[in-house]
Parts: sequence; C-alpha cells; structure tokens
Amino acid sequence: MFTIHGRFAACAMAFCLLAAAGPVAGEADVHVISATEALKRTRSGDLLLVDVRSPAEWRESGVPEGAARVTIHQPGGPQAFHEAMLEAVAGDRTRPIGLICARGGRSDKARRFLAAVGFATIFDVSEGMLGSAAGPGWLARGLPVRACYDC
Repeated sequence: MFTIHGRFAACAMAFCLLAAAGPVAGEADVHVISATEALKRTRSGDLLLVDVRSPAEWRESGVPEGAARVTIHQPGGPQAFHEAMLEAVAGDRTRPIGLICARGGRSDKARRFLAAVGFATIFDVSEGMLGSAAGPGWLARGLPVRACYDC
C-alpha cells in the first residue's frame, strides 16, 4: 500500500520518465533547422523567424535579417511571452515559426512552452546566433543582421 509520500514519489518518477522519453503524441510538429535554412525560409515568407534573446543581446550583436523580436524574458512572465507570440503571428497558431537564441537553450525552452500552448509548427534554429553543437551559428556563417537601436 502506498503512503501519500510514496504516491508523490511514484508520480514524480513517472513524470521524469515521460519527460526523458521526448515528445509525446499531440506535441507540435518540431524541426531543427540550420541558420542558413531559417534565413532562406524567412526570405521566402514560409517562416516567421523569432529572436527570443534579451534586448541587451539584440543591441550587442544585432537581430537576424527578417526576424521578429519577442524576448523570452518578458516582464510579465510566460503569459506575456505567450501574448507577444500570438501578436507576432496575428493570432494564427498554425503559422510556421522559427526560434533562435544565442546557443539553442532558450529557443528549445520557448519551443516547449509554445507547443504546450497550442502552436502547431515550430522550427528550432538550435545552433543559435553564437554557435553550438548543432552548428557554427548565424554570426559565424556571416548571415545578415540588422542593428537594433531601439532595443
């Protein structure tokens, strides 16, 4: 017979096992793409690229060409980020979006959150602006950026 503590531990263990197993049925269609592919799709209009870094980072290195700026560090927390993303896609959760940050960690965090709130197709530029194990990054590839004076 389980005690209350035992039930909690069992639930926690099940949650950890599910989380480690990866995506579950019903999660958004997720793809990792290179920075080069993200630029190509953004230019063709097939993708809304969203830079989720902080305004200080936008000022420091610029923003990828064609990218919307929606920081994951919204003052209002996750709800404010969600609302800002809905505004960026004009309420269309089915619009394909690409997420980019510095090295892929925050874009993955944002991807998981957006999938949980119903966004349908999310592309993760996991090499980020600065590079990661996924690739050299937007800047090292010499891809275009625009200065962000109003950040």
